[in-house]
Amino acid sequence: MWSKLWGSVDTLQKGLEAAWMRDSVIRNNIANAETPDFKGSDVQFESLLAEAIAGADELPRLEGRVTNARHIKIGGKAVVQDIRDISPRVVVNDATSIRMDGNNVDIESENVKFAQNSLYYSTVLAKLNSELTRIKMAVNEGK
Repeated sequence: MWSKLWGSVDTLQKGLEAAWMRDSVIRNNIANAETPDFKGSDVQFESLLAEAIAGADELPRLEGRVTNARHIKIGGKAVVQDIRDISPRVVVNDATSIRMDGNNVDIESENVKFAQNSLYYSTVLAKLNSELTRIKMAVNEGK
């Protein structure tokens, strides 16, 4: 029962973790924009989550819970039982180089990523606050 109550909160928490990690990676990229042979990094999370939900063969798959025989089954054999099994990961982009010194950090691109990530973080945080308010209201019986 508790897992049903906190499922959306766990998902939003993972989104916040990914945004926090992405913020650190972007700041590191910007700080090393002038460092010779530095290769920029990025964080993968949303694509991993989408692939897991879609049931990609190379990743563990999520499965929808069926509570009635007439419900449509979603997903296949579930290896991943919940969102806590999917984690953001840092990926280094070492395939390209945009400068003669081997550095591949584009400062304008990083600034755009930083702004996008800030909006993403704020949106997920607002949704998390809304979910916690909803749970609090349910616990207090609507008072």
